[in-house]
Amino acid sequence: MAPSRTQQRSVVDRNLLWSRLNLAVAKQGVPLPTPVFVVDLDAFDANADDLARRAGGLPIRVASKSLRIPALIERALAHDGFRGVLAFTLREALWLHRHGISDDIVVAYPTVDRGALADLVTSPEAAAAITIMVDSTAHLDVVDGVRLPTGVDVRVALDIDAGLRFGGQHIGPKRSPLQDAAAIVALAREVTRRDGFRLVGAMTYEGQVAGLQDTVPTARTRSLVLRRLKTLSMSQLAVRRRELDEALRQVADLEFWNGGGSGSVEATAADPVVTEIAAGSGLLVPTLFDHYASFEPRPASYLGLPVVRRPAPGMVTVHGGGIVASGQAGADRLPTPWAPAGLRLTPLEGAGEVQTPLTGQPADLLEVGDLVWFRPAKSGEPFEHAVNVHLLAGGEFVDTVPSYRGCGQAF
Repeated sequence: MAPSRTQQRSVVDRNLLWSRLNLAVAKQGVPLPTPVFVVDLDAFDANADDLARRAGGLPIRVASKSLRIPALIERALAHDGFRGVLAFTLREALWLHRHGISDDIVVAYPTVDRGALADLVTSPEAAAAITIMVDSTAHLDVVDGVRLPTGVDVRVALDIDAGLRFGGQHIGPKRSPLQDAAAIVALAREVTRRDGFRLVGAMTYEGQVAGLQDTVPTARTRSLVLRRLKTLSMSQLAVRRRELDEALRQVADLEFWNGGGSGSVEATAADPVVTEIAAGSGLLVPTLFDHYASFEPRPASYLGLPVVRRPAPGMVTVHGGGIVASGQAGADRLPTPWAPAGLRLTPLEGAGEVQTPLTGQPADLLEVGDLVWFRPAKSGEPFEHAVNVHLLAGGEFVDTVPSYRGCGQAF
């Protein structure tokens, strides 16, 4: 079957990207250590603008897990429409606050890190800037176990399950046990009853909407079913959120209600209960965010690996490559050879820790030492393998910045 015009444009665009990235590397004048991690600022900024447009005026809280590069977190926060950070650990939140990156940080997941909690409850400044997440009285007990008699008030938000109830099943992330209204209100009352806690917010993350591709060309029937389930999920969740919001506001004056993700910005922003949207992966657009009905992807994150062998005609081997995304194991978790267009992983070896064989027509055009550029499957995780990240604008690198790892941090 002949390639479509869209596929032909994709091939041209990817080969132009290959030239652009290689030119930027050449302009450095010195060899760059590999793997070469690159973020395209032109695409990053366009994605930020698009997220803000899709949010329709609601502020976007930057999901730091999807970036893990302080300079890019700050760049996102500098964009109109972005406010605050959604951190993934309390230690990370404390570090971001201490380094002046944000004074409005919500930790997206419950924490039992007693050392970090001890730092939080002994710092009035940090406690005023950071909100922790709970879904059980056990989380409150851990805080009480490290609290000093003169400790500060701890800001608390409730992580409420946002899964779809359908046909007697729960469809969505298996996160919070807070599902029925009585249990949610009971925990809210317990937070307000205990000294040293202040209930300030709620979060409902509809991962079954925000985190699943729904226009996959090779899975059209499944995509159609997913789109229908997403519509049903958002309709059901809008009713639940309204009822829960009315009940919770009888207990406390909530400052925020967080919802959504990069794949559900418009749908979540349409809910009048939600006061802010969470997003992060939509800034870099890894391959797991390629096929969404709600937005057009602009990839912004690349990984350059050098050709080190030519083991056979139509095949090259690059050094490294095994940066595999978390989640259910499968081919979609592997990095994708992207530029030049036409290279493929082999089914027997996939992406290797030390070497990755590639096949395809462009292989015979590549020489030992040439770079092949990959796209990661997920957004922030690859930067756990990076010390420095090169920022691309136009056809040149305009800065080199450290990742969390480059800052000596592993959260």
